Amino acid sequence: MLSLGSIELDCPAVMGILNTTPDSFSDGGCFTAPTAALLHAEQMARDGAAIIDVGGESTRPGAQAVSEQEEIDRVVPVIEALRGAVDVPISVDTSKPGVMRAAVAAGASMINDVRALRTGGALEAAVKLQQPVCLMHMQGEPRTMQKDPQYDDVVREVTQFLRDRVAQCRQAGLGEDLIVIDPGFGFGKSQKDNIELLANLRQLLDIGPPILIGVSRKSTLGAITGREVDARLPASVAAAILAVDRGAKIVRAHDVAATVDALQIAQAVIEADNSE
Repeated sequence: MLSLGSIELDCPAVMGILNTTPDSFSDGGCFTAPTAALLHAEQMARDGAAIIDVGGESTRPGAQAVSEQEEIDRVVPVIEALRGAVDVPISVDTSKPGVMRAAVAAGASMINDVRALRTGGALEAAVKLQQPVCLMHMQGEPRTMQKDPQYDDVVREVTQFLRDRVAQCRQAGLGEDLIVIDPGFGFGKSQKDNIELLANLRQLLDIGPPILIGVSRKSTLGAITGREVDARLPASVAAAILAVDRGAKIVRAHDVAATVDALQIAQAVIEADNSE
């Protein structure tokens, strides 16, 4: 049985997105109040989310940084409210060690870090907390990452970065069964880079840890389809199915119910294909 902490991954799991930020690219400002956040999280849990990912700082292109205390003030009340209201693990989307510690103390049981524990003190905090961690690849910083990103071979370079980070985190003392990897679609990548990563996602399987992908409503989907952010559900679901078919085990999504249904069909076909 494949698992990540208490999260079983024999079947693809959907991570529901809960942004408590005023400026996230898709749902900024919708769930800044704890009551609204709680209602949305409860609905995602009913829709089949296996994890709820709470974020207090936008990482969209051009996003401005917030202080550690402001981020704590945004996420901790929500995590505390969720802890007794939803029967699914809670993840915190952060790169700051102080936020990691505060969130886990409040009830979070996973850390989702777009900087792959490279912020000062983050790796040490994660090792001490010993909770599952997602290590993501990002070229540059959120404010500038989409200003002409360049790679010689995006699949090879992203794979090598993640391989190195996994080795460094294990060497530092983070449990081998506590690591997830994310190629970072849209984080310092062109449209062509994103498509190449999705097409070649199986290459990341050789690194070892389960793969998480976040393609929901991303700009690459809009560039291909011509759809605005709030009309990218079909494209998001299609990308999620392609990722699961290529080995992804966790899909981070805004639209939980539709993604859960689609992945159930995909998994049934994958299992039938593997049994032949």
